Amino acid sequence: MSIEMRQQLQAVMQVKVTPKQIAANYILQMSSVELQEAIAEELEENPALEMQELSACPICGSPVSGNYCTECMPSKNQGEDGASGVSTDDLPGDGATRLREEADEFDPIARAEADFTLEDHLTWNLHALLPTRLHPVADHVIGALDSNGFLTETDEEIAAGTGLEVADVEQVLAAMQGLEPIGIGSRSITESLLAQIDYLATEGGAEIPVHAVEVVKEHLADLGERRFREVAAAVGATQREVVAVWEFVKGNLNPYPTAAFTAAISGDSARTLIRPDVLIRDIDGELTVEVVESRRFSLQVAPIYSSLSSTLRSADTTEDEKQHVRQYVGRAKFFIDNINRRRATIQRIAEALVDRQHDYLLHGVQHLVQLTRAEVGELIGMHESTVSRATAEKYVMIPSGEVVPFSHFFTASLGVKDQIKRMIEAEDVGHPLSDQEIADALAGDGIALARRTVAKYRDELQILPARLRHR
Repeated sequence: MSIEMRQQLQAVMQVKVTPKQIAANYILQMSSVELQEAIAEELEENPALEMQELSACPICGSPVSGNYCTECMPSKNQGEDGASGVSTDDLPGDGATRLREEADEFDPIARAEADFTLEDHLTWNLHALLPTRLHPVADHVIGALDSNGFLTETDEEIAAGTGLEVADVEQVLAAMQGLEPIGIGSRSITESLLAQIDYLATEGGAEIPVHAVEVVKEHLADLGERRFREVAAAVGATQREVVAVWEFVKGNLNPYPTAAFTAAISGDSARTLIRPDVLIRDIDGELTVEVVESRRFSLQVAPIYSSLSSTLRSADTTEDEKQHVRQYVGRAKFFIDNINRRRATIQRIAEALVDRQHDYLLHGVQHLVQLTRAEVGELIGMHESTVSRATAEKYVMIPSGEVVPFSHFFTASLGVKDQIKRMIEAEDVGHPLSDQEIADALAGDGIALARRTVAKYRDELQILPARLRHR
């Protein structure tokens, strides 16, 4: 037997994540507050980076000089050309002050910069989902949540406190538990985790480990203590299967619902100031998109470092000086490029959302269509993970003036539930629609839902099955 050694070239495709990509993704996923902190830190550490605070008119967005906008404030000489001839001297009190007050009144940013809490988020969504008569129950339930998002009252106590029936309370809770953060309104960690598992299985398309539900429901304490052998024996599983459940819970679930939300729910807790990252405006029926941070600041390489960079070949420049300039100028350009990439990515995603959710933005929540981050990514040629990073912990001011999280656009069940509810309300009571007939009707509108998902949404709306609705 002979042994022959040969060299052979083989082309192999590999995806490598570069340090630049890591840095870009890190900037992309930051909230507006985190971005401000990162910019402040970079400005402190890098003398070659400079920030210019942009002074823009809050009404029209044009550059302003001092307190005056040349586009919005007529000049004193305009009267000669047949214009109004109004100047700041003609206004009661101080003209500049008056202009600032009017600017504040119309500024959508100033109007939006208010406390946005989990309470606000739940109130807005529940009032959109539920009939008006149940709004007091929804408000009571929200008020009965503790700081972790767990419900502290029984259904009977809530019913007694609102003067309505237990069935009404159950309808409100079913609607709440379909909202993000998943698990909100549960009464225990176990209940919260089970709700999240159910959501991931039915909505997220996740592969749930074998025995996950049983282990979480019956042996959560032992799982937390990593007593894998005891849990495996109790549920008739292998130790490896129990470890898989533990890893799934640790990596995908959150025991405390409010931890998944950035704002505090309790009035005694610190309240987070939410500024919209994106403005969507309705201008004569045309929806426009603006990434707000572009009007708040502009980053540039400091002029003195730009000048030094162009003279590096001078004989008077030492190697240490050259290295210093190259290092900091390169770092500044890299940081600015990542900020610009972030803005462009958010802009593209927001424009795609406007295109797909156009009717919702103009006509209300009943027109919210089923949409996933993967679908948006496919529309604009981005990976789903990029869309997730770009929209995480970011907010949009919609034409109605409300500030909603980006995740609101992906709450597929919100609009679909409303459609199911309206279809059932309009059905022939002598021939009520079956879950399959509802699924078929939704498919005709371009919404693909399995019959069991329709049944799940119907149950959450506290609507009886077709055989029990027949009259």
